[in-house]
Amino acid sequence: MDDHVLAAMQPYFAERFYNPSATYMPAVAVRRDVDAARARIAHWLGARRTDIIFTAGGTEANNLAIQGVMAQHRGKHVVVSAIEHESVLRPAHQHNCTEVPVDAAGIVPPDAVVACITNDTVLVSVMCANNEIGTVQPIRHIAQAVQRVRRERQAAGNSLPLYLHTDAAQAAAYMDLHASRLGVDMLTLNGGKIYGPKQCGVLFAAAHVRLSPQVLGGGQERGIRSGTENVPGIIGLAAALDLVQERRHAEVARLQTLQQLFFDELAAQVPQARVNGSRKHRLPNNVHITVPGQDNERLLLQLEQQGILCAAGSACSASNDEPSHVLRALGCTDADARASLRFTMGASTNMGDIRRTAAVLAQLTRDA
Repeated sequence: MDDHVLAAMQPYFAERFYNPSATYMPAVAVRRDVDAARARIAHWLGARRTDIIFTAGGTEANNLAIQGVMAQHRGKHVVVSAIEHESVLRPAHQHNCTEVPVDAAGIVPPDAVVACITNDTVLVSVMCANNEIGTVQPIRHIAQAVQRVRRERQAAGNSLPLYLHTDAAQAAAYMDLHASRLGVDMLTLNGGKIYGPKQCGVLFAAAHVRLSPQVLGGGQERGIRSGTENVPGIIGLAAALDLVQERRHAEVARLQTLQQLFFDELAAQVPQARVNGSRKHRLPNNVHITVPGQDNERLLLQLEQQGILCAAGSACSASNDEPSHVLRALGCTDADARASLRFTMGASTNMGDIRRTAAVLAQLTRDA
């Protein structure tokens, strides 16, 4: 967590520890602070304050988007990409669901999305950027394709809605989040991915989207998500979003330089390594590789002993021994998937870190 974010949250753990739904004056003051945080988040999304629903993280926001829509349209159809996070895939597969295949670079083709849409489809969900391989998806083009289908269905007398949701948890520090420019009806954010608090998230849902609440209780968040508001988390999420969006252009440029250095060092020192995903359409902080013949679990442990922390897949699925569904969707064999590593960079990463990581990885793969 960024120090500025922690400082913004700190007062709400103690001296301002009031329930914002209460009516006494200190609680009303906290309610104003929550509303101000909601307005700041809405600003970055080009949304109204009432379009912002606070949740306990990105997983709940994704579940609310999927289950909230499908509960309104039972028996209807949902389309998701094959490389979505499990918090989209698992709820989607509780319904009539089709997965859109990706190309060899991990890109979701808009035409392939359209090919999966039927007259019963009410929801399409495609992430902004993948959490494992970092591929950035053509959301604007997918949105345009979905809009064409909407017009065709309306002309044919089909009155079913067709919503487009995007999980932007990985993209929020590096991309424009303006919902209208993206062309989406719903969008997920996660504080833990932007130097903010874990277990605090947002679902943006445009005014025309109808959702059935999945958490029932006191009727907070306009009755869509009940439960006493996580005030420190909300304040921290807003502060974190301000931070990353205000500095994103400079940070993207800095990280792209580090990413290219990483690619160059790998080519020179670990030439057998293969980069997974698109190099052109990629988050600037992501380097995902396969080193054929290596055991990624062994490499993870040996790298950690050298003070280098990386991953073999999604952190949310780390306890699952199955090869990554994302790499399988790219056409990787199970053996290659088990020889793959994900490195991510951030605000504290520098050139020395990159050079050292490549050198250590080269030594470990030579000694194997």
